[in-house]
Amino acid sequence: MAPIPLAVTTSTKVDAAQIREARAVASRWGLPFLPRRSKEGIAPWLGVKADALLVVGGDGVTLWDAEGSFAFHAGMAHLRRMRLREGEPDVFVRVAELKPGDTVLDCTLGLAQDALVASLAVGPTGRVVGLEKSLALGVVAGEGLRRYELGPDSGPIEVRHADAREYLKTLPSGAFDVVFFDPMFAKPKKAQPAFEVLRRFAEHAPLTPETLAEGRRVARRWVVVKGAKYSDDLKKLGLAEEPGSRFTDVVWGRLGPVAVP
Repeated sequence: MAPIPLAVTTSTKVDAAQIREARAVASRWGLPFLPRRSKEGIAPWLGVKADALLVVGGDGVTLWDAEGSFAFHAGMAHLRRMRLREGEPDVFVRVAELKPGDTVLDCTLGLAQDALVASLAVGPTGRVVGLEKSLALGVVAGEGLRRYELGPDSGPIEVRHADAREYLKTLPSGAFDVVFFDPMFAKPKKAQPAFEVLRRFAEHAPLTPETLAEGRRVARRWVVVKGAKYSDDLKKLGLAEEPGSRFTDVVWGRLGPVAVP
């Protein structure tokens, strides 16, 4: 019998509350729940019962496969939010010209780093929708955001498991103020082992001109694309680099909306 591609279970410290929470996570995302005995290891399960497991514990949801684990962490987004609250500029906010009340569609949610910054920039009257094609990463980000205290100065972040290319086609023209793409870099930098788990589950397909055109149809103000300084990804899409720091490996480009007759 083939293993389940992805399932939910509990951590080693099993109690009734944790079982209820794990079952709720499984229900929210349409995944099977595998009960676990106290102190039972999951290593023998991987590749046998399931290819990957989402382990629900007191510290949130951790994604495990046979080669490692990965959990949600606000990371640099938390620092960027702190700086933004102190009046310091943020390049994403500047390039997208984000302001209170805006709506943002993040087509490549990933770790939700830019979505977290956008939620503060658009404020409680704004809205951020994050799309993640990988169900495993969508659960990690979505459940992590459920536990992250955004604060009253931030707008909600709605996480949806969806392929941006198909999802954009379902939207009316001008549905969002800003549409954002952050494709996975083709040439990975050296990273921590946990990030390698993320890369194994992430969507690696490049942003195509057709998807970019759909983004321009849906955006009222800007389509913003993040790229890598060491690549020609933006140039291939006809995007010029926006002015930024020379001390970063990240570059930004943007395009305005297309007029729809």
